This record gives sequence, C-alpha cells and structure tokens, in this order.
Amino acid sequence: MSKLKSRLSAWLNQSFKPALEKFPERKSEFRTSSGIPVEPIYLPDESGDYISNQGFPGEFPFLRGIRPSAYRSRLWTMRQYAGFGSAEATNKRFRYLLSSGTTGLSVAFDLPTQIGYDSDHPLAEGEIGKVGVPVSSLKDMEILFRDIALEKVSTSMTINSTASILLAFYIALAKKQGADLTRLSGTIQNDILKEYIARGTYIYPPDPSMRLITDIFQYCQQYLPRWNTISISGYHIREAGSTAVQEIAFTFANGIAYVKAAIDKGFDIDDFAGRLSFFFNSHNDFFEEIAKFRAARRIWAKIMKERFHARNTASQQLRFHTQTGGSTLTAQQPYNNSVRVTIQALAAILGGTQSLHTCSFDEALALPTEESVRIALRTQQIIAEESGIADTIDPMGGSYYLEHLTDAIEKEVWKYLNKIDALGGAIEAIKLGYFQDEIARSAYEHQKKIEQGETVVVGVNKYQSEMARAPEILQIDEHMIRQQTDRLAALKGSREHQAVNDSLEKLGKAAETSENLIPFMINCVESYATLGEISDILRKVFGVYRDID
Repeated sequence: MSKLKSRLSAWLNQSFKPALEKFPERKSEFRTSSGIPVEPIYLPDESGDYISNQGFPGEFPFLRGIRPSAYRSRLWTMRQYAGFGSAEATNKRFRYLLSSGTTGLSVAFDLPTQIGYDSDHPLAEGEIGKVGVPVSSLKDMEILFRDIALEKVSTSMTINSTASILLAFYIALAKKQGADLTRLSGTIQNDILKEYIARGTYIYPPDPSMRLITDIFQYCQQYLPRWNTISISGYHIREAGSTAVQEIAFTFANGIAYVKAAIDKGFDIDDFAGRLSFFFNSHNDFFEEIAKFRAARRIWAKIMKERFHARNTASQQLRFHTQTGGSTLTAQQPYNNSVRVTIQALAAILGGTQSLHTCSFDEALALPTEESVRIALRTQQIIAEESGIADTIDPMGGSYYLEHLTDAIEKEVWKYLNKIDALGGAIEAIKLGYFQDEIARSAYEHQKKIEQGETVVVGVNKYQSEMARAPEILQIDEHMIRQQTDRLAALKGSREHQAVNDSLEKLGKAAETSENLIPFMINCVESYATLGEISDILRKVFGVYRDID
C-alpha cells in the first residue's frame, strides 16, 4: 500500500468515522443521482490518471472545453425559449427578449404543429397555442418573425417530426426578406429518435424519418453552411426520468445512428459532423452535472475520432446547448425555483456549455409570464457579469472529486453504449423498447425515493409551508386562438389552389423516390400549402408509426 493510501486509511478509521458517529442525523452513504458512490474525500491519484487524457482547452479530447479561450473571448449564447398563443403574441415576446439582452431566439411550437396538424384540424382543438406557437403556414411564419431580420439573429427551432417543413418555412421567409442563405445561422432540433424514446411526437416510422433528417443534412450542406442541421437531444430523455449517465449514453447512441445514416447516404464524415449539435439538461446534482458535461466532450471526441475516423477538429468537438431542468421545478413554493435554476445554470456554465436557456420560476404552473422570463434571463446575465465564473477556463478542473466523477461517468456511459451496440444500435434498441424500459425504471426509482423521503425536494416532501403569495400566471386568450384559425381560413380561401395542388402532387411523387425532399417542400410552402397538407401527403407515402405494445 502506498503512503498516501495508508494515510487515507488511518484518517478514515481514526478521525472521520468517530466524528461521523457523533452526528448520526445524516445518511451514512451518499450517491449521485446516477448512483455513483460519493466518497468522504478525494485525493490525487499517484498514478497520474487524473491529469492524463485531458488535453488543454481546444485540444483533443476537449475535456476542458472546445475553445482555447472559453468565455474569456465570448460568452455563451443566452437563448430564451418562447412561443405561445399566436404568432403575433410570440413575435411581441421575441422582440421583448431581444431588447432585454437575449442573444439568440428559441422557438417553442404548439402540439398540433409538432405532430403535423393545422390549427383547424379536429385533433388540434384545445391544444392551439397552449405549449408553443401555432405555425400552420408561411403566413404564420411571416408574422412570427415580423421586424426581425433572420440574417442578423441566430434562431433555434425545437421541432422534430415536422422539422423539414418548419425549415422550409424559415428558408422561404428568409428568401422573401432578401437574406443571403449562406449567412443564416441557427439550429433545427430534427432529432426524431428521442421522440420514439421519450416524448412521442413522432409521425412516420423510423426509416422514412431518418431519410428526412439526412435530406436536411444534404440540403443545408449545399445552401445553409452555417446552419446546425440537428440538435441531438438528451434534454427530453432526462425529463422523462433518465439518470445523468443514461442521458449522455442514450443521446450519443442516437448520435451514432444519425452519423451512420449520413455515411450510408454517401457523406464523408468531415462534410457534416462539424454541424452536429447537442442539447442537454442541467439538474440539481451540481458536481455530477459539471462532470457530465466534461465527460461528454471526451466521449464524443473519442467516438468521432476512433470510431468514425473524423479528421477535422470541428468534427471531433461536442457543441451543445443546455436548458435547466423543467421537471425539477415545483408548483409548491414556486419562487424557490429561481434558486434551483441558478444552481443548474451555474453547473452548465462551469461545465462549458455554448448556449443556455434558463427556465422561469412559474413553469410548473403555466407558461412563463414576461416578468418571470426577465428574471430567468437576468439570472444568466448576473452570472456572466457579476460572478467572475466566466473569467477563467474550466475553473473546476483539477478538483479531485470532480475528476473522479468525470471518469466514473465516462466509464458508465461506455457500458451503456457497448450494450446498445450489442442490441444492434439505437434504432433496434428503440424497436425492442430498451431505452423506454431503462428510463421508466430510473423514473420509478427516483419517484419512489421522493415519496419515501430519501430524496428531499424542498417544499414538497420537507419544509412544507403554505404559499404566501401565488404568482400571476400567463393565460392564453381565446382571442389569440380565433385569430389563428380565422387567418388560416382566410389563407385557404385566397391562395392559388392549382399551384398548391401541383406542388403537393410533386412532393408526393418525389417522396416515392430517393430524391431530396427539401426543395419540393420549399416549393409547397411558397405556394402557401400548409403544414398539415404537407404532412398528410407524407403520411400517405410513408405511413404512420405505432408504438410497441
């Protein structure tokens, strides 16, 4: 036994354990939310493992960050997620956010838009504008971005099964504005695999859905070189109940599937990998979350370099957006959520995120109000301008505990990835229900710990008290919904019907071939065909996915 280990053993037995016995109130064993044991103390590894395989910031494997200067040269993008009621109301919120210091827009779409139904469809009733903005046509998109020059703003759109259609709307609007498409910057989420795993807003079966994704890759490579063609999302996997380790493992399994699909379509890895982006969650287990982000960079770098033989530095780098954990927010004592959001934002920033959305304190009650959105944005700005956290690179690096967690998370992620490979990859694992079962098991265990009091949620199962003052909540005005449906009816009555029918017919025929569908979709939306009409054409050709029993 080394001298260091001998001294540690003596300290544990002679000092730590006797002291612990005097104060039995707390648990005798601690674990992270992923189940990784937390030791009382961490010391240097005499073998030097903690300082090897890290590299400097900007160097492979990017554990300490993808940019050599980190936030010293450029802060993260403060991208607040917004969308509700109508295109008019959301446009007003966008312009408010931009005037308040937001540096990027992030669009939330309502449920009918997410699953390919227009606002006048019977299945849309009761859902129009409730969890996001309704966008049924190019006309809606024109109003949504009124007085906002697309060439001058970075836009993220959280949309998946209808991602290709919303991208077509955005491109058509940019062309109407006279924008240079090569200068458009932003992200389309376009991550359908996690829909089968965690959210359920899918339309078509996996194979044609993957075809649409690679069509977007191909089109943007040629015409929108600055556009991030996919945001591979662990956020929703985590919100569904996964652990931090599962979040990274399942997200990367999906990422591997997308990379394989692009290569199978004839792409060279370095032609598209630099435009892949990721979307992660940040929860309350502060050190585990920081370690998760650091480990994720190293794992993805190894996957890209060693598995796919990517040569370009940009292809090996993990670029990601983070959102604080919506599922961690409580309806009880909702003002406490501002504290949770601050902790989660700090973890994301210390972990090296490139972009961040901070949730509003009232989101467990309703969509956020203008006041709560401002507080959420100011949280980021205070961290950036007043805390000093952004002044140095990877400030938590070298912490014995953090480096141990980083290594432990990486080890557990590789176990999952090897298991998923053995099942035949992400798509086969989805068909087998593997991801779904693992997440359901983790969610059940987490909830059981809350109900048994083992995991404390302040204000819910401990320190309960009556709410002194209920916050005002956002109400969706029925006038907004009528405005939306009336506009859609007027559009359908005034457009050139033959042009609409011709464009839809051409799209349907192209869908039966291997042609890239994005140009056909742009032609459809420019004739003012609607999202629902385009989706219906593809439903006829591709079919509709039904989940496993």
